[in-house]
Amino acid sequence: MTLHIIKLCVGVDSLEDLANWQKQRLAEKKKKKQPLVLQHVTRMTPKKADEVLDGGSLYWVIKGQIAARQKLLDLKAVQKEGKPHCALVYDPKLIPVMRRHHRPFQGWRYLDPKDAPPDVKDIKAGNLPENLKQELAELGLL
Repeated sequence: MTLHIIKLCVGVDSLEDLANWQKQRLAEKKKKKQPLVLQHVTRMTPKKADEVLDGGSLYWVIKGQIAARQKLLDLKAVQKEGKPHCALVYDPKLIPVMRRHHRPFQGWRYLDPKDAPPDVKDIKAGNLPENLKQELAELGLL
């Protein structure tokens, strides 16, 4: 059974901010001739790695709302300050989802596919200004 991971996107105010940050990160890696891989390093390694890598995505919570997802490609063991960590490697393509409120939490959590918001298919909704999307989602209209 596929599982997703949900994570707060701290320090980012909008989906556009996240996209720009990731684009900048890839440009830095290219300049340093490093592999063009996006990853988020976290302390805890998912124990259900097989389910997560079986079509799972990393869902980003931005400003209290689930806003987007990126397909998870790999989980890599890494060392950070001499301690074991896990790198969540994900696809660079950001996929907007139907926004839904989500309370703050620490670290990451598993997200059951039945609880995951659907992808945004309406191009018009995808092109609305960020603050308007947030307000409409809070009102349950988006």
